[in-house]
Parts: sequence; C-alpha cells; structure tokens
Amino acid sequence: MKKIVFLFVLFCASQLANAQELGFRLGDVAGGSAAVDAVFALGKFSRVHADVSFGDGGVGTEALWDFLYKPVDGQALKWYVGVGPSMVINDDFFLGASGEIGLEYRFEEVPIVLSLDWRPTLWLVKETEFHTGGFGFNARYVF
Repeated sequence: MKKIVFLFVLFCASQLANAQELGFRLGDVAGGSAAVDAVFALGKFSRVHADVSFGDGGVGTEALWDFLYKPVDGQALKWYVGVGPSMVINDDFFLGASGEIGLEYRFEEVPIVLSLDWRPTLWLVKETEFHTGGFGFNARYVF
C-alpha cells in the first residue's frame, strides 16, 4: 500500500508542475485540513481544479472539472460550478464524487487569486455517506 501511495504522490507532483495557478486550500479538504491547490485551464469557460492533501495519516486528492466559469463583474470576480472524483488513501480507501460551487477574485495588480467554495461529497467506496461540509478558502499564484 505504501508503494501505491508513493507512486500516486509522484504522479500528482508531476501534474502540479504543469499548472497555470498553484497555491493552497484551507478548510474541510478530502484527507485533511490543508492541501496543495492547482488549476489547469481547458478553455475560456472550463478548467480542472485539483487538490492534493496530506494529513490524518494519509493522502487525499480531488480533481474537479469546473464546467461553468464565468465573470460576475468585469473580469476580476468569477463564479464556478463543477464535479469530479475524490479519493482518500490512508488505513482505509475512500472513493467518491464531489460537487463544487465557488466564487473567486483575481487581482489585477498582482498575480494572485483568492476564492471561497463549497464541496459536498458523496462517498461510495468503504462507506456510503453524503458529506455536506467541504467549505474552503483557496489562495493561488497565477503563472
């Protein structure tokens, strides 16, 4: 199991190196309370929002496809909605699907993005459970 976790961490680290935005997420994260947060642009109104967390004796990851990513006020304030898989590997293995709805602000003077979002999760493997927490704060640097 430790080899699988190690290979998974290496894969995630290699993918984070290609991110357009990279930072951290604080709050209720799959696998802990803090995570490395990255965004990969797929188009004008689509992107992948991914997290890798270490804590609670394991590794957690989420890769959410934000299929609605639209400006609210000019180009600085945007909202997004998405869905994707969530996984936690520790003593047990958890697999589920998370939704996401959030609001982000992109500063014009500095390459920083701040966002707040909510990620409810339906866990399907190990235990079937609907988790309604998942509130988080994200801060990312824009490359």
